[in-house]
Amino acid sequence: MKPEELQLILEEGEGYKIEFKESLSSIDKEMVAFANSSGGRIFLGIADNRQVKGISITNTLKSRIQDIANNCEPRIKIICEDAEKILIIHVREGEDKPYRCADGFFTRVGPNSQKMTRDEIVDFFKSEGKIRFDELINLKFDYADHFDERKLDKFLRLAGISKVLDAPSILVNLGVAEKQDNKVIFNNTGILFFARNLQDIYYHSTVTCALYKGTEKVDVLDRRDFNEDIVLNIDMAMNFLKQYIPVKYEMTGEPRRREIPEIPYEALREAIINAVAHRDYFERGANVMVEMFDDRIEISNPGGLPKGLTPEEFGTKSVLRNPVIAGLLHRMGYIEKMGTGINKMKNLIATAGLPPIEFRFTAFFTAIFKKASVDKMQEIAQLYLIGKMKINKILTHEGVFEGVNEGVKERLIKEFLYINKYGYIRRPELEKIFAISTATAERDLSLLRDSNLIIFEGAAKTGKYVLTEKGITIIKDMSL
Repeated sequence: MKPEELQLILEEGEGYKIEFKESLSSIDKEMVAFANSSGGRIFLGIADNRQVKGISITNTLKSRIQDIANNCEPRIKIICEDAEKILIIHVREGEDKPYRCADGFFTRVGPNSQKMTRDEIVDFFKSEGKIRFDELINLKFDYADHFDERKLDKFLRLAGISKVLDAPSILVNLGVAEKQDNKVIFNNTGILFFARNLQDIYYHSTVTCALYKGTEKVDVLDRRDFNEDIVLNIDMAMNFLKQYIPVKYEMTGEPRRREIPEIPYEALREAIINAVAHRDYFERGANVMVEMFDDRIEISNPGGLPKGLTPEEFGTKSVLRNPVIAGLLHRMGYIEKMGTGINKMKNLIATAGLPPIEFRFTAFFTAIFKKASVDKMQEIAQLYLIGKMKINKILTHEGVFEGVNEGVKERLIKEFLYINKYGYIRRPELEKIFAISTATAERDLSLLRDSNLIIFEGAAKTGKYVLTEKGITIIKDMSL
């Protein structure tokens, strides 16, 4: 080390990766703290007040320091560097955390080495992946009272596995249970998949779905909490989304129309599966969230990126926070354990012509699916110009235009075309899009409904108007 570099270190003082020691006293604690953190350097021969005391550097001293490092559990990798009267001990960040010495577990907090409490040690084990929630045994789960064999049967069908063994043997082979003293003991993966009533065991495994009015979390139009089992939670969350995602129809020449959702279902399903499979199940104060806004859909899970995966590597490497859960979902065909899900989502969104997915990595992992920004009224105006003559004649024949003026006729045609184009409409949206009053919107909807062109579906608060079969047939005949 150059003298000017040492002088700079002395001026800056101790820090997160720098420790001054006058002697070998408690040096094992400093080694462990650095190994459990981001590594660092111990300057042996410098007092806490930054005064260079110096130390006699001998092979015996170096050997003693190496022995101290070797006596930590696991062994700590160090390199010693001579700097005149100072010995610099380079401590690498550990590859097999956590490390401990005779006095316990330590970590680096600012310029100090701090002993970890019991809870901090537990959290450290979790963060380093030494303890996995999905592998832990839960003795409170009773096979006779809590296990649902119908859910196992469903899993076996989806996984294409023949039920040639009894249920306990299958569960053991799947890695979700073990036999102890003639009892079947479940781990958490088995509970999440096969509990008769999951809510009785784990409340925090819930998937919460919410529909908001507007673009902020203010007015909740609908909310559902699903906590049946991992598979049903995924499926019911998707059903919730399908209930509210606009769908347009494309005529293919076949009897069935092609449905095109505003955001591809498969991309959203991948995101929900990812959230359920990779969430931090140790975190009991948060759920997987599926939230719908006017301009976007957000799917989030507690836990952020798994240990060992950086934002730069996201989408290119696969790191499993819950490998047993992922293994069962893979057997069912729900996921690929090759890190392909993220790129699959990106490709589906790009093909649909939508803005790229926004991924956020904090204490939560969030995928944000943005809706296309289009001038809907401009599109409807173009469709109106193309088909107004035909549709005017048809709707006149249906009696829709009886007693209305030309301005109302044009608006009714555009409203009819809008519902076909975007799958549905709600009265408040009709008022906003066409700049009409509530009374006018209700009258327009009544005219279209009384002519059996549209029908109201769903609850009073969250329901919507969609085309009837008659309305769809009219659109098809017009080739719009």
